[in-house]
Amino acid sequence: MLRRSVTTTCALLLALAPASIFAQDPPAQQPPAQPPAQQPPAEAQPQPPTAPKLAFDSNAGLLLVQIKPGETAAFEELVAKLRAGLQKSTDAELKQQMSGWKVYKSSEPMGANALYVVMVDPAVPKSEYDFFGLLQKVMTPEELRDPATQEMFKRFVNAFAAGYNKLNLTPLAGGGM
Repeated sequence: MLRRSVTTTCALLLALAPASIFAQDPPAQQPPAQPPAQQPPAEAQPQPPTAPKLAFDSNAGLLLVQIKPGETAAFEELVAKLRAGLQKSTDAELKQQMSGWKVYKSSEPMGANALYVVMVDPAVPKSEYDFFGLLQKVMTPEELRDPATQEMFKRFVNAFAAGYNKLNLTPLAGGGM
């Protein structure tokens, strides 16, 4: 019996020995002989242009915007801020881009939500038409830094019931009826 116990204990020690060896901390590594190459600061590297979040591929487009019931005043304030900011903007490209904007409120709801239709004709293909991106472009740096601006943006974001429904429009041959 003693012999079986000694044999079992020895077998167990042999089986666990590799685990105890590998569980020990590895020896400290020496630092590399040469320091790694320094990367230039982030501001020195040119940033690739970001793709627009909401762009049209054609020369005319339509946005269907669903706004939560009771939040129409916030959306209409957003549109008013865009118009006011555009009036004071000196950005010719932005003025061209927004020259064809017309915003309509539908008399009929979209489910439980209010529906706004934004017609953009002419549209500047591949330009940003996201409301929040445009609002940031027309606001001054001081307005953007104002703590009240963050609350305003939260209110505007909260007004949207869903994302945009975007339609790229192409006129039929002959243009009209």
